Amino acid sequence: MWKGRFASETAKLVEQFSESISYDWRLYRHDIAGSIAHARAQMNAGLLTGEEFAAIQRGLREIEAEIDAGDFEFSAALEDVHINIEAELTKCIGPANAKLHAASLSFL
Repeated sequence: MWKGRFASETAKLVEQFSESISYDWRLYRHDIAGSIAHARAQMNAGLLTGEEFAAIQRGLREIEAEIDAGDFEFSAALEDVHINIEAELTKCIGPANAKLHAASLSFL
């Protein structure tokens, strides 16, 4: 998360202080369920298409299966469970994931 705002690398001490992935990775099932519910609400509100929702849900379920199998590599540089899953989902499905989070801003 820090890397998007600053030109230089985050100091390791700051990264160690701000990360929570070393313990909150256990919340991955809840994070995934919450993201799917959020995407479904956005689809119902007309902010995501059915195809975009299906891609998000499929991608999240694939990530969940990868974590369940012990094949997912969490990164402390990405701070927490949500950012780790979000980054992987963007790799898996591309722009639809960005739309999921950008659509949140339209409610403000």
